[in-house]
Amino acid sequence: MAGVYEKLRKFKKKYPLTVGWRLKSHCKIIEKHLNPGEEVNYVFVAQKTDTFFDFISTYVIALTDRRILLAQKRLLFGYLFTAVTPDLFNDLKVRTGIVWTKIYIDTAKEFIKLSKIQKSASDEIETSITEYMMREKKKYGVNSYK
Repeated sequence: MAGVYEKLRKFKKKYPLTVGWRLKSHCKIIEKHLNPGEEVNYVFVAQKTDTFFDFISTYVIALTDRRILLAQKRLLFGYLFTAVTPDLFNDLKVRTGIVWTKIYIDTAKEFIKLSKIQKSASDEIETSITEYMMREKKKYGVNSYK
């Protein structure tokens, strides 16, 4: 777990206004679902909601060399986990406000809403996701970018 949690700590240190709770527990879920040989390239935290007053829906989002992973350890028991493979990724939208940014990831099966991300982190997150998806989609032969 040290790899995912350490990368997340670097993100939180760089962007302290991003809202996130129980980060170590969420990182354990990401670690649990990593496939053998899968490498985590980038990690950030966000609220998986579009509601302004909801501050408890913290998710850890990890970009690996194979997919995007979203995980939340529930308070009492169980957890929520989502994996997005490059072939299911459709689009990415960034909407900035005064303090926070919202990022929308459109997939073939779900519309993922991530919010309460520090505004200055939006460029880094958008670049990380977009470059990863363009690189991976080339491998799938989907929407070849030149």
